[in-house]
Amino acid sequence: GVPGAAPVSLEPSRCPRRRMYRKEKSIQLKSSSAALYNNLGVLRPPGRQLSCFSAVHGPSLSVVSADGLGFSHRQLRAKEGGMAVSTSVLTQAVWCILPSRVLLVLTSQKGIQMYESDGSIMVYWHALDVAEHPPAQAVFARGIAAAGGRFICVGTSSGLVLVFDIPPKGTNITVSEVLEQHHDAITDIAAELGQAPDGAGDLVTADDAGTLCIWSVGEDFTLLSKIPAFGCCCASVKLWNGIVAAGYGNGQIRLYEAATGLLRAEVNAHARWIYALDLAPQTGKLLSGAEDSFVHVWKLSRNPDADAVEIEHCHAECVTDTQVCGARFCDPEGNSFAVTGYDLSEIICYGQA
Repeated sequence: GVPGAAPVSLEPSRCPRRRMYRKEKSIQLKSSSAALYNNLGVLRPPGRQLSCFSAVHGPSLSVVSADGLGFSHRQLRAKEGGMAVSTSVLTQAVWCILPSRVLLVLTSQKGIQMYESDGSIMVYWHALDVAEHPPAQAVFARGIAAAGGRFICVGTSSGLVLVFDIPPKGTNITVSEVLEQHHDAITDIAAELGQAPDGAGDLVTADDAGTLCIWSVGEDFTLLSKIPAFGCCCASVKLWNGIVAAGYGNGQIRLYEAATGLLRAEVNAHARWIYALDLAPQTGKLLSGAEDSFVHVWKLSRNPDADAVEIEHCHAECVTDTQVCGARFCDPEGNSFAVTGYDLSEIICYGQA
C-alpha cells in the first residue's frame, strides 16, 4: 500500500508448506452451535493454562470450563429481568476483560445480561425497548466489546451502540453514552488489541450494511472516521496496532487504517460468507472462519519503510462439512485456536504442529 495508490488485492496462496497447526482433542458441548456471527467465546484467565469456552444455541449458552481433571458444563438461559423466558433467543456471548474484573456478557432479543465470569451471578440486566420499534422489525442486541478499561459497548438492531460504565466491583452499572452513527443493525464491535498509533481510534463498530465507524474512547466517545458501506455486510471486525481488519459476506478481508479510514489491502480470503475473525495481540496473527468450511490464519504487519500494511497467508484448515460460525485463538500469541460450526456439538481445537 503506497499512499494514494490502489490497495493491494491478494488471493490466498495455495503453495504447499509445513503445517503450522494440527488438530487436537475436541471439547464436547451439551448442545449444538447456532449459525450466528462470532459464535464462540474463549476465556483464558491471566496466568492460567486452563480455558473456558462458550457457544450459543437458541435461548441458552453452553459454557464449558476446563478444570485440570476434565470439563464442567453450565447452561445459561436468556432472561427478561429476573425471569427466564424460553421464547427469547440469544444472539451472542463474550467474556469482557477489564482491569478490575471479567464479565460474561450475553445479548438477546430482550436485552443485555452481564454475569460474573463463571456465569454464577447475574450482576446487571438491561432491557431493550421493544415498543420503540415497528412491529415488523426484529429487535435484538449484538456486538460486544470491553473498551477503555472501564466500559463495555453493546450494539443493537436499531444501529445504536450502548456504552456501559462498569464499576470495579458491584452492580452499579450505568449507561453512560449512546453512540448514534449507524443506521443498520450492529454486527460486531472491537477494541484496540495492540498499541494504537497517534491519532488512531481505539474502537471500531460494524453493521449489517457494511459501514464501519472508528472511535476514540474517553469520558466522551469521539467519532474519528466513518468507512462507507459498499453493498456487503461486515459480520466481524478486529482492531490491532491501528489496523482495522474486517470480514465481509462476499468472503473478503479488508484492512483499513484506523486513523484515516484508508483502505490498505483487500484479500479474497474465502469462497463464502465470513462469520468470524479473531486476532492474537502479541503476534498480529489473524484468524478467519467462514461458511466455506475453511479456517485461515494470516499474519498482519506494518512495513514502515514502505509505509505499507502487509498481510501474509500462514495456514489453511478445512473443517469438513462444517459451516464455521465461531473461531478464536486460545492464547495471546496465536499458538492455538478453537473452532465451532453450525449444528456442531463440539469445539474443535488446534495447536501448533
